[in-house]
Amino acid sequence: MAILDYGLSEMALEIRSMMREFAEARVKPVRAELDESGQFPADILRELGKMDLMGLYIPVEYGGTFEGDSMPNIIAVEELSRVCIGVSVSYAANGLGADPILIGGSEEQKKKYLPPLASGEKWAAYALTEPNAGSDAGAIRTTAVKQGDKYILNGTKQWITNGGEADIYTVFAVTDKTRGARGVSAFIVEKGTPGFSFGKKEDKLGIRASATRELIFENCEVPAENLIGREGSGFIWAMRTFDVSRPGIAAQGVGLAQGALDEAVMYAKVREQFGRPIIANQGLSWMLADMATKVETARALTYAVVRTIDSGAKDYSKFSAMCKWYASDVAMQVTTDAVQVLGGYGYMKEYPVEKMMRDAKILQIYEGTNQIQRDIIGLALNKEYAAVSRA
Repeated sequence: MAILDYGLSEMALEIRSMMREFAEARVKPVRAELDESGQFPADILRELGKMDLMGLYIPVEYGGTFEGDSMPNIIAVEELSRVCIGVSVSYAANGLGADPILIGGSEEQKKKYLPPLASGEKWAAYALTEPNAGSDAGAIRTTAVKQGDKYILNGTKQWITNGGEADIYTVFAVTDKTRGARGVSAFIVEKGTPGFSFGKKEDKLGIRASATRELIFENCEVPAENLIGREGSGFIWAMRTFDVSRPGIAAQGVGLAQGALDEAVMYAKVREQFGRPIIANQGLSWMLADMATKVETARALTYAVVRTIDSGAKDYSKFSAMCKWYASDVAMQVTTDAVQVLGGYGYMKEYPVEKMMRDAKILQIYEGTNQIQRDIIGLALNKEYAAVSRA
């Protein structure tokens, strides 16, 4: 198969080969069962830990393999997503949960919490969303009140990926109600902490293998040393986390779209109507051409944003938003078109494109809806061109 040369490092190419082989051998045979049952892929994550693939985003000094190149991690997420994003989001959410520690954590916090995540011994989750605070992250109501050498957390978090399965949670709570977003702080909360419990596991349209639960804090005592950074810096860590994590959502979109394209092309080559394979029909072949071009465009944008972040660029929120919304829109379009290519068969659970289309929708919603991404891009453009007009 012809592929574009993106100048990937030897490590990135090796990770692509390893993860593709693993996804085909271990994930593909069970993806339908995981989707049907909603079973969390714990065994799969443990295997990835044993293969040293859980710490691709964690620096070497904390037990991971990251040395300034984020592409191996992006490639790993893409390849898992090609087969099943229910599994890939369970894998990638560990990085999301760890990012606030990586970005704002103390050296002591990094040494304590990152090595077990890198080895796969423990899993992480990111807890920001609440029943009344989704896109408006500054509207969270969970509170953290300092009492001596601890904080008392009260409140509820909603739709938390890896909820109940993860061991380490980065939780955002209000420490000063008078300061709005500047009164939000971030904490590391360990599973098993008294006063910390879980609600029911959500029954979802897609990514059904991923565990999504409510987190409940009832006079939950968290050591003051588990505060990330200083009080009031939580909103900064939350937004910076999204800046670096959104290309991971784009990678999920690229992988999912590629998987759907693969299924559509293979089916079109063997399905015959009117005495010839349906891929010979111009209308359908043009549809496949459009699908393939969109997938490659989304991949190119995603890789370019990852390289920009790795280069040390200081302002990349706009580009992270671009690749997130574009790749996720492409995933929705391509999976829907894949169902159309397969016709009635595409609508049946016997074929994977039905699941792929259901899975794709969440990519347009989580880690900031695609409407929010457009807001971020528009605000950035307004700011940039205001500077130009004054020049």
